[in-house]
Amino acid sequence: MESVIGTRWRMLVQRPPCEPPPQGLNAVWHQAAGLSRRLAHRTCAFLDQAEKVVSRQAAFRHLTDRRLRRLMTPLRLRFQLRRDSQTDREMAFAILCEVAARTVGLRPYREQIAAALALEAGCVAEMATGEGKTLVATLPAAVAGWRGRGCHVITANDYLAGRDAELMAAVYRFCGLTVGCIRPDMPPAARKQAYNAHVTYGTNKEIAADFLRDRLLKGHLQGLPAVLLAKMAGDRADRVDQLVQRGLECAIVDEADAVFIDEAVTPLLISGQGANEAQSEAYVQAAQLARQLDAHADFRIDSASSDIQLTRKGRERLDALTRPLGGVWRGRRRREELTLQALTARIHFQRNQHYVVQDDRVLIVDEFTGRLVPDRTWRHGLHQAIEAKEGLTIHPPKETQARISFQRFFRRYRKLGGMSGTVAEARAELWGIYRLPVVTIPTHRPCRRIIEADRIFTTETAKWRAVLTAITTVHRTGRPILVGTGSIRASAHLSDLLTTHNLPHRLLNAEHQAEEADIIAAAGQMGQITVATNMAGRGTDIRLGPGVADRGGLHVIATERFEARRIDRQLFGRCARQGDPGSAQAFVSLEDELSRKFGSRFASRLLYRWGRQREEISSAFWRRRIEALQRRAENIAQRARREVLRADSWFDAHLGFAPHEL
Repeated sequence: MESVIGTRWRMLVQRPPCEPPPQGLNAVWHQAAGLSRRLAHRTCAFLDQAEKVVSRQAAFRHLTDRRLRRLMTPLRLRFQLRRDSQTDREMAFAILCEVAARTVGLRPYREQIAAALALEAGCVAEMATGEGKTLVATLPAAVAGWRGRGCHVITANDYLAGRDAELMAAVYRFCGLTVGCIRPDMPPAARKQAYNAHVTYGTNKEIAADFLRDRLLKGHLQGLPAVLLAKMAGDRADRVDQLVQRGLECAIVDEADAVFIDEAVTPLLISGQGANEAQSEAYVQAAQLARQLDAHADFRIDSASSDIQLTRKGRERLDALTRPLGGVWRGRRRREELTLQALTARIHFQRNQHYVVQDDRVLIVDEFTGRLVPDRTWRHGLHQAIEAKEGLTIHPPKETQARISFQRFFRRYRKLGGMSGTVAEARAELWGIYRLPVVTIPTHRPCRRIIEADRIFTTETAKWRAVLTAITTVHRTGRPILVGTGSIRASAHLSDLLTTHNLPHRLLNAEHQAEEADIIAAAGQMGQITVATNMAGRGTDIRLGPGVADRGGLHVIATERFEARRIDRQLFGRCARQGDPGSAQAFVSLEDELSRKFGSRFASRLLYRWGRQREEISSAFWRRRIEALQRRAENIAQRARREVLRADSWFDAHLGFAPHEL
């Protein structure tokens, strides 16, 4: 029995991550194995191992640089030959800590070393904001570089990729390693050179896009043997030489929850210009028709699923309205698709919340980071429907040549690790999809953050009044204030209120991305008020100015609760970093998007009954109610990710004519 169980365990752990997830009893075993592995990777085990690494560093501090490099040579060879032991890994991390102290002036402390060891073991490390994740990623990345197959360090954006690569380049050079960085405007030759480096920094979008481009170049040549044979035979040798990546061996992902969870089902597409320019007029006509339909009589809206259905009366009215148009409007199915798309664009996609308009173009606002993503478009005609709604030039939809979801892409890496400040809520999903255990790393210094109870209001007007009062009160003490909003529209509205009341402030949203670094750098100064979308919570550092800590540190105000509790924690994590004092509080209304989208008729009736009687309804009941809405939103999003995973698995199993990598 023991041998059968042992064999079963090895098969489960060693299963290539791109295989479909287990079903039935296999899924039960998979979850049990996940629990066992999470217990095996306890925080205390990594902290104990980190203590050993710290104790080894004393032996290297008196050595010269030349002697230290000499010690690396046999160690690096053992890593390259895959003959490294636990002792070798501890020695390697101790040497790398000494190198970091000599080259960049940063000596990793015990908690950072424990997080680096967790990454090396193939885990996701939960580290609080401000704990030095950039330095942490360098240690396992250097070890992966010694193994000789390359390591991709995935960052939140292109700016951070360039900054981190430049900041840590001295560490890699001392260790005999090269470092590259992938930028959006790089030509293929420069990209290939960057990927051939021992360690390559880049964003998930750039690296996944290069993966798809390489697969298009390879065509039917799947696998290394086929590529090498084709090159030896001179068959398509030019295409083979144009490949930029050398494989997906190891990846270390910063802000892992954003990449593995929030953007998991976002499809990355390689597109070419399609031949659908004749449809431009149809999108304009659909937008005009959508304005003539009544929300109660002609169609119904499911706010939770964002689904719109035409009623029988609506179909009859649409038939009458389109009868004179002819063309694509003659077919019932096509005219209903175009109209529903136009209704979706009008009702569920709001300007300055889901997108902005710049230079006659619709630019998507990432719902999790608040940043603009100009290279992304909505599919199935939705982007064109929004352009028609805004009265812009219709850009014809493009023809998809290759696509892959980030969830599917990252499961292809042979070794995967990540780090973030907020992954504990997603530990079960990270194991189920990526087979990644989550390890919580304690803070280096005790956390002094004070989280005050949420204040809940019946209307948005009452909420904004209370937010303005709270900002005024805290501002009088001289403490800096960071106000997080859920949309560009909300941030602009609050900015107008502050201006009206003569409160100087700085505004940071997707329309002010170029100023982000300067705005965030000043957000911790005495008396500073910063209004920002949730983009301020990722990959940036707010340092307190002189005297701010004595007054209580940074105060964070959230003007709504987001659909994922992790995003709330990210915003609150902007204060009280590295033992600094700080406080945070959320202001919520029953008219916020969370309540409107996921609330019930019961809440609507209470809102109608209480709206005229009282403005603030802060209580334990309503706080639990808001938490329940967040859990519902998280469950709906998780089910959507599971459906995409099942679709990916079905695609691989049944569409045999498709390239396996795609």
